[in-house]
Amino acid sequence: MFIEIKQVNKQYMNKENEPVDILKDINLSINKGEFISILGPSGCGKSTLLNIVAGLTKATNGNVLVSDKLIEKPGKDRGMVFQQAALFPWLNVTENVTFPLKKEMSKKDAQDVAKKYLKMVQLGKYMDHYPHELSGGMQQRVSIARALAMNPDILLMDEPFGALDEQTRSRLHTQLESIWTETKKTILFVTHSISESIKLSDRIIVMGTKPGTILQDIKVDIPRPRDQHKQKMLEIEDHIMSYLKKEIDKVVSEELEQ
Repeated sequence: MFIEIKQVNKQYMNKENEPVDILKDINLSINKGEFISILGPSGCGKSTLLNIVAGLTKATNGNVLVSDKLIEKPGKDRGMVFQQAALFPWLNVTENVTFPLKKEMSKKDAQDVAKKYLKMVQLGKYMDHYPHELSGGMQQRVSIARALAMNPDILLMDEPFGALDEQTRSRLHTQLESIWTETKKTILFVTHSISESIKLSDRIIVMGTKPGTILQDIKVDIPRPRDQHKQKMLEIEDHIMSYLKKEIDKVVSEELEQ
C-alpha cells in the first residue's frame, strides 16, 4: 500500500485545559495513483488530517507511512496546494514556480520545468505576468504548477477551488482531471462539495465531526468524463447526503447554542 494512515488521533487543549478530540481512530489505505477526496462538514478535521499527511502537523497518536516510511516532517515527495494560492506578489508567474526549484537545479533547467507545467495548466502565455494581473482561478493554476514542478509523488489539495465561482471551478475540475490522468499523481483532495468529490474522485472518504471520524469509504465506479452520467452522480450524492445530514445538523445545532 502506498499511503497508510494508521490509528491516527489528534487532540488539542481547550481553555479549561481539557483535551478535545479533533481526529479519532483514523485508518486509511491509499493506492499509488488514486484520486481520493476527503469530504465532510466544517470542523470534522479534514484539513488537519491533510496537514498530518503533509508533515505540517503532528498526530497525537498513530502514524502515517508513505512507501513504508514514517512521515515526521514535510518532504519533497508531497506537494501542497492550499485554498489561497499564496503566491509571492513581487515575483512573476515563472519566478513563483521556479522559487522552490532554485536549490534543486540550474536556473535554465528550473525555467524549463516551469514552462512545462505552466503549459500543462494552460498558462503558457502568462509566464511574465504578476499575480495581481491574474484572476483567482489563474492564480490557483500557478499554485498547482508550482506544486507539480517539484515532481512530488503525492499532491495534497486543501479546498483549492473553494473560493472560486462555480464556472471557474468547473473549468478547473476538467483541467485537474486532465493533469491527474497525464501525471498519474496520487491526489488527496479536501472539499466541502459533494458534487466536486463525485466528479473527480476514485474514492470519497466521508467524515463525521465531533470528533472527526471516517463514516464511509465510497468507491465512485462511474466512467469518465462523469458529466455524461448525471443520474448516477445524483444517486451517489443522495447516498452521501444520507450520511452527512446528521453531521451537518450536529454542526448547525452547536452553532445555534453558542
